[in-house]
Amino acid sequence: MDALFFIPVAVMLALVPGPNNFCALNNGIRRGVGPALLATFGRVTAFAIFLTISALGLGAMLLASETAFEAVKWVGALYLFYLGWRAWRSREFHGLELADAVAVPGKAAPAQKGVGALAMQEFLLGITNPKAIMLFAAIFPQFIDQSRPAAHQFLVLGSIYLAAEFVSTAVYSLCGTQIRHFIRTSRGVARLNKLTGGFFIGAGALLLAARQ
Repeated sequence: MDALFFIPVAVMLALVPGPNNFCALNNGIRRGVGPALLATFGRVTAFAIFLTISALGLGAMLLASETAFEAVKWVGALYLFYLGWRAWRSREFHGLELADAVAVPGKAAPAQKGVGALAMQEFLLGITNPKAIMLFAAIFPQFIDQSRPAAHQFLVLGSIYLAAEFVSTAVYSLCGTQIRHFIRTSRGVARLNKLTGGFFIGAGALLLAARQ
């Protein structure tokens, strides 16, 4: 096992666009880099579960089970559809630290989601994505030296990959803070909500089209 060689591979894999990274982008737009990074603990918790499953050799079993794969896929897709529908219909402008705050006449601004809620959203997006199991079950064994204990190697590789997820969140959330500068009106925020909703709905549709 060459852990140093795996580092750039892990970062590239973590940077691949997907629901969790779009969530980090969205959190960066609405809350900033700090809360987005803290929310990533939800994502890495889900991925740590998948890594443990792969290390125990259960990942291949789950991939071989069409029923299990389809069940996880449908749960994940329905959750993405729910997030998309909620974002598409949203008329709320809170959560964006704009220079010119937009107020809704006669209506108090709702409270922002806490970091715990953001982390739970990241966790649910990660744990309901069967592609994560496919990634860990297919990629990690290629970096395992069969002549050495596998458990320690999985621990090292897994730690590197989970750290790479924080790097990915930093990149996407930083991009989000830049996008935030272009959103200055209620119309701009409404468009952002529809874009967010459209992405999650599209991601759900792609997930349904996924095959083992």
